[in-house]
Amino acid sequence: MLVVMKPNATEGEIARVVEKIRALGLTPHTIPGAQRVAIGVTGNRGGIETTQFETMPGVADAIRVSQPFKLVSREVKAEDTVIDVGGVPLGGRALTVMAGPCSVESKEQILEAAHAVKAAGARFLRGGAFKPRTSPYEFQGLAEEGLKLLALAREETGLKIVTEVMDAETLPMVADYADVLQIGARNMQNFSLMKQLGQVRRPILLKRGPSATIKEWLMAAEYVVAGGNYQVALCERGIRTFETMTRNTLDLNAVPVLKALTHLPVIVDPSHGIGLRAHVAAMARAGIAAGADGIIVEVHPCPEKALSDGQQSLLPSEFEDLMKQVRVIAGAVGRTV
Repeated sequence: MLVVMKPNATEGEIARVVEKIRALGLTPHTIPGAQRVAIGVTGNRGGIETTQFETMPGVADAIRVSQPFKLVSREVKAEDTVIDVGGVPLGGRALTVMAGPCSVESKEQILEAAHAVKAAGARFLRGGAFKPRTSPYEFQGLAEEGLKLLALAREETGLKIVTEVMDAETLPMVADYADVLQIGARNMQNFSLMKQLGQVRRPILLKRGPSATIKEWLMAAEYVVAGGNYQVALCERGIRTFETMTRNTLDLNAVPVLKALTHLPVIVDPSHGIGLRAHVAAMARAGIAAGADGIIVEVHPCPEKALSDGQQSLLPSEFEDLMKQVRVIAGAVGRTV
């Protein structure tokens, strides 16, 4: 259920609605809007009579939410969510561009990449300090040393840091260094981790699982938001299909569908989505044209020597060219970079 307050509702009237929701054994979620406050209600496994709230002072309406993903639904919040990452918006009219190497490999590598993507126009630096890999014998990341190098890159460039959280054990450490916590595709349905992320006051970039439906993906986001962390963005990174010529199948259908279903920002990852350097730029352009709020792109100073995902990483010069194209497409669809 969603309780919509009147535009002139007082703090006291809002507090009384919240108190009544708690008295019913339910959980209130106060959602500020541009014009009015709405209060999402979760925990009701049976029906709640809307009349219990409709007659309360300051209440404009009480609405049943039909979607199983309540708090991330547009039924609950009509306007787009814009996440403030230390003064840099994630979502909204300005496109979000995240770029950098798959893995932090050395001080020289991450600083060179950071300065290159900053010069081209990115505002977020991506880079993995902890790397979940299919093979236990592949490079697993530099762990905390990698986080320290990311922090150094932020200090030198002013870029915000996006890096992956692998598990609940390392979550506090990563949260100490990162500006945005990336949840990899393998962890999308790690519900114990999702619950813990609900308690963390850091923006979350939630990647879609390789075999997850859109509904399952939104339900995973609901775990985080229901826990109290409303700063969630979704990342389409390609799904597993029968196709073998590309790494994954980038599901651009998901972008407009998500924009209709949810108020959360939607980011597209063309690097993992196709897995082929020669075609990453094309899929990035297509993602923006489809309505994505931003892109996350792998960029490496020397892809042929990369310790992970070199085959899908752009050279800095290629990323610079892509950014020129992004600006043109952004203008055509009414966005800025």
